[in-house]
Amino acid sequence: MSWGTELWDQFDNLDKHTQWGIDFLDRYAKFVKERLDIEQNYAKQLRNLVKKYCPKRPKDEEPRFTSCLSFYSILNELNDYAGQREVVAEEMAHKVYGELMRYSQDLKAERKHHLQEGRKAQQYLDHCWKQMDNSKRKFERECKEAEKSQITYDRLDNDINATKSEVEKAKAQFYLRTHMADESKNEYAAQLQNFNAEQWKHFNNAIPHIFKNLQDMDERRTVKLGETYRSFAEAERRVIPIISKCLEGMVSAAKAVDMRKDSAIVIESFKSGFEPPGDFPFEDFSQNLSRTGSDGTISNTPKGERDKDGAPGSRTDPKPPMSRAKNKLWLFGKKPKAPSLEDYSHLPPEQRRKRLQQRIDELGKELQKEMDQRDALNKMKDVYEKNPQMGDPSSLQPKISETICNMEKLRSEIHKNETWLSEVEGKQSSRGDRRHSADSHHHHTPQGRESPEGSYTDDTNQEHHTSHHRPSPPKHGHTNTDPHEFDDEFDDDDPLPVIGHCKALYSFDGQNEGTLVMAENEVLYIIEEDKGDGWTRARKQSGEEGYVPTSYVEITMEKNSKGAVTYI
Repeated sequence: MSWGTELWDQFDNLDKHTQWGIDFLDRYAKFVKERLDIEQNYAKQLRNLVKKYCPKRPKDEEPRFTSCLSFYSILNELNDYAGQREVVAEEMAHKVYGELMRYSQDLKAERKHHLQEGRKAQQYLDHCWKQMDNSKRKFERECKEAEKSQITYDRLDNDINATKSEVEKAKAQFYLRTHMADESKNEYAAQLQNFNAEQWKHFNNAIPHIFKNLQDMDERRTVKLGETYRSFAEAERRVIPIISKCLEGMVSAAKAVDMRKDSAIVIESFKSGFEPPGDFPFEDFSQNLSRTGSDGTISNTPKGERDKDGAPGSRTDPKPPMSRAKNKLWLFGKKPKAPSLEDYSHLPPEQRRKRLQQRIDELGKELQKEMDQRDALNKMKDVYEKNPQMGDPSSLQPKISETICNMEKLRSEIHKNETWLSEVEGKQSSRGDRRHSADSHHHHTPQGRESPEGSYTDDTNQEHHTSHHRPSPPKHGHTNTDPHEFDDEFDDDDPLPVIGHCKALYSFDGQNEGTLVMAENEVLYIIEEDKGDGWTRARKQSGEEGYVPTSYVEITMEKNSKGAVTYI
C-alpha cells in the first residue's frame, strides 16, 4: 500500500506522523544512553569494590590460606566481570546510541527536504487556483457589464424619444462589453484548463512521489529501530560466554577452599619448634620456719620433693630466684613483643629457620643478578678491547669493580645467614637427639646408672674415674688463672630470666670451677641454653647457679625461651 494513493489528502497528518516517528527514535536513543550510563556506573562501582577489598600488603605478606586465595580469585573474576560490563556499555554507546543519534540527524534533514517539496507543490497549485479564480471572477464581472450594456442599448433602441447619437453610443458600449466578456471568457477557459492540468499533476505525480519518499523514510526508521533493538540485545549476548567463565571461576574458587590445607598453613606459620612445658616443681618457702612438737601443721611440700631435698630437719637458705612482679607467663595471655633482630633470634626456632632460609634465597637471587651483570660487563669489555672504536675498555672497570664488591658483600651475607641457619638446624636436631637419649636412659637403667658416654656403673664413686670424658665448662674470653672469674658471672644483681626447667637424669659432682652439683631426679631452672659446647646454665631452687652437662638433663623449654623477658 502506498501513502501517495491512499493518503493523497493527508499531508498535515503525515507531517505530524513523521515528526512523532523521529521523536520516538530520539526517546529510544535517550533510553539507551541512560542504560549505558547505568552499565558504566555499575562497572565503576564494581571496580571500586574490588579495589577496596584487594590486598594492599606486599604479596609475600599476604595470607596463604585457601579461603583467602579463593576470595582473591573471586575478586579477580569480579574485576573481569566489571570489564565485561564496560564492554556492554561501550557496545551500546557505539553501535546503538551513536548510530541512533547519527540516523536521527539524517532523518530530520530528509524529512525537512520532503516536506519543503510538498509545501512548494501545494503553493504552486494554490497559485494556479488563484489565477483561475481571478480569471473566473473577471469573466463573471465582464458578463454582467455586457448584460447591463445590452439592456441599456435595447432600451434606447426601442425608445422613440432617444436620439440617434445616444443609440449609437449605447450600441458601441454594448459591443465593447461583449468583446471584453469574450476575452475574459477565453482567459478563464485557459486558466481553468491550466489549473486542471496542474492539479492532476499535483495529485497524481508530485504528491504521490513526495508521500512515497516520506513512506520510505518512515519505513527505514522502523527498520533501524528493529536493528538497534537487536544490537542492544547482542551487546549483552556477546559477553555472556565470558561472564559465564567468570562465574565458573568463582565456583572453582569456592571449591578450592580446603580446611585441612588452611589448618596445615596455620601450623606451618606459627609452629615455634619448642617442646611443650613440663610440670613446674614445687617451691617450698616454709623451710626456714621452725616446727615444734605440738605444731600440728603439715608441710605442703610433696613427698617426692622432701625426699630429694634431704632430711626433714635439714635447713637451707633459699634465695628467691625471681621477684613476684616478674612471675608472669604469657602461655594464654598476650605475648610480649620482642625487638626484631638481624639473625631473627627473637623468633621461635622453626619461624627463625623459615625466615633465614627465605633471606638466603633472596640473597641468592640478588647474587645471581650481580653475577650476570659482571659477565655482561666482561663481555662488553672484551668487545671494546677487540674493537676500540666502539668504546673505551677502561671505562667499564669501575662498574666491574663495583659489581664484584657487591658480589662479595652478598656472599658474606649469605655465609652469615647460612651460619645462623646451620646453628638453628643443629640445635633443633641436637634437642631431638637429647630428648630421645634421655628417654632411653630413663627407661633402661632401673638398677644402676649409665653415663651419657655409654659406660655403665653400679658405684656412684666411679663417676670420678669417668669424669675426664666430659667436656669442660665453657670459658668466656681468654684463659685466666683467677679461680673467681667463673663465679663472677653469677654475681649480677639482676638474675637472668628463667627460660625453662630441666630434670637431672644422672647425678653430677660439679668438681670443675663454675659447674653445679646436682642429684639424680633433681629439678633445676634453665637460665641459658646450650651454645653448642655441651653445657647448659642452670639455677637451683636455692638460687645457686652454674653449668651442668646438657646430656645429663632432660630439658623442657618454655614457649618464650628465645630471649623473651618473662620470669617464672
